[in-house]
Amino acid sequence: MDPAPQPTGSVWTRPGMPLLLTATFLGFAGFAVLMPVAPLWAVRGGAGEGGAGLVNGALLLFTVLTQMFVPGALRRFGWGPVLGAAMVLLGAPALAMAAIDDLWAILALSAVRGIGFGILTVTGSAAVAELVEPARLGAAVGAYGFAIAGPQIVLLPFGPWVAETLGYLPVFLIAGAPLLGIVPAVRLGRLMASRPAEEPSEERGATDTGRAALTLLRPMALLLGVTLAGGAVLTFAPQMIDTAWVAVAALALMELIAAIVRWYIGGVSDRYGAERFLTPLVIVTVLSMVALGWALEARSLPVLLLACALLGVSYGGLQNLTLVLAFASVARRHTGLASSVWNIGFDLGSGLGSVLVGMIAAGTGFPGAMLVTAGAALLTLPLALRRPGPRLQPS
Repeated sequence: MDPAPQPTGSVWTRPGMPLLLTATFLGFAGFAVLMPVAPLWAVRGGAGEGGAGLVNGALLLFTVLTQMFVPGALRRFGWGPVLGAAMVLLGAPALAMAAIDDLWAILALSAVRGIGFGILTVTGSAAVAELVEPARLGAAVGAYGFAIAGPQIVLLPFGPWVAETLGYLPVFLIAGAPLLGIVPAVRLGRLMASRPAEEPSEERGATDTGRAALTLLRPMALLLGVTLAGGAVLTFAPQMIDTAWVAVAALALMELIAAIVRWYIGGVSDRYGAERFLTPLVIVTVLSMVALGWALEARSLPVLLLACALLGVSYGGLQNLTLVLAFASVARRHTGLASSVWNIGFDLGSGLGSVLVGMIAAGTGFPGAMLVTAGAALLTLPLALRRPGPRLQPS
């Protein structure tokens, strides 16, 4: 297949994109630094592995529950107030968490953070589809993904190290970074509110929305398979890898490769289409988790790092491609729905990875838990092999 001709100009400088990328960077900085540290904070307060797994599970449960209501909130309250609230709800509870390490208090604060994170994720990815023309959507999603992955490359692997060597307070201060993103978020909201909306039609109702939602189940399920694996590794790497520097290296390698692949594959998918890359990436997910389970059992450092690198490839690649497929599957009026469903798949997978792997590991150990995640990813392979019908066109 010949590559499609590409529009000129950088997606990074499109009107609104710098504001979106800044708010996204600060918001995800606050999210990323506590992803592996909040469970450790709960363990420090007396929680076991099962309780530690519930911390990120609560965060992502409320993230998913919130994401279903974000499109309606945008219509009712507008972009500016909703985006500003996201930053406050994500950043303020992180600062409050520094004062208490009781498990139930941590779970409650994590739930509030989940509400803010749910708003941020849906509005951010929806804004990408609105700010950039469809022909450059893959590249724009790549830039957005880089803003997400940038803080995670540093803060996810080094957060536990900072907590253990310098103390937990610096980590919680960094987790308050979303509060610095209030201004760019509100400015972005004003820009989004000034954009022309698609004209409503009396023919568009619940049936039309239901058809769009069904179309989105495929990319959501594909995403869920890889994020279940990624969520497990991001949550439990400091606990399942005995040596601190190895855990840091493994997480840094995974996040760095994920960021590079998520950015690079966006432009490639704009040229050649996203479908052809799905099957190889699902297979890579399965192989990476099988290898990781073996590496933990055999205590093999080279295989462990290779497994994390492979997971980074599929983790970054499938994030980009499934979001592109979600937006390409529906008309513009369903952009918010597509963003909501995609983010539900992402965070539901991450939350299940945290809770289920914690429960399995408490009984059988982490090697067996990694094999379970490999099996879950394998179940999504038929969806990668299937070619969908034509896109739902605007009526």
